[in-house]
Amino acid sequence: MSDVEAITALGDPVRRRVYDYVVAQDHEVGRAEAADAAGIQRTLAAFHLDRLAEAGLLDVVFRRPPGRSGPGAGRPAKLYRRSAVDHVVSLPPRDYGTPAALLAEVVDALGAEGDLERVARRHGRTAGETAEGGVEDVLARQGYAPYRADGAVRMRNCPFHAVAREFPPLVCGMNLALVEGLLDGMGETGLCARMRARPGECCVEIISKNNDD
Repeated sequence: MSDVEAITALGDPVRRRVYDYVVAQDHEVGRAEAADAAGIQRTLAAFHLDRLAEAGLLDVVFRRPPGRSGPGAGRPAKLYRRSAVDHVVSLPPRDYGTPAALLAEVVDALGAEGDLERVARRHGRTAGETAEGGVEDVLARQGYAPYRADGAVRMRNCPFHAVAREFPPLVCGMNLALVEGLLDGMGETGLCARMRARPGECCVEIISKNNDD
């Protein structure tokens, strides 16, 4: 499907609810779990999950339940997880990914990471000074998909994923500086951002300064 068709697939409010639940989880989701979360029947959940998979918004995997293997274990369960594919809709068409990658290449070649981080920190501070709501609210609006775990605010999504794949140290350093500036601008003196990379998640997490180990 095209990006427009993929985004259109989220127009159904029930389907959007199913999608939002799946992408917010740290595990692959089955049809029964999705049905319970969305408050719908399993057959309807299956329909929406498969529609989302056809649109490229979810990936499908097949796994047997833990502890079950070999003959008689039954068929593997059909599970769903967030797709790693980016979908961007711009009318008329615009391409921001290419210049972002080119600019990142220039910064990397010139060794100007420090300048980039200073600008990112200043930009984050300015954004924090005018932000409304708490830290997690602001991060959510910026597409980070924050969640709490082990006393930290972690983020399931990297808004800069496309460029970060090509220039991970450069983009992760910029991202850290951006979040540090955001916390500073919001006056969150008891919190700090640190680098803590996890597969499939943002490279930055936020913790209390008292727990900084």
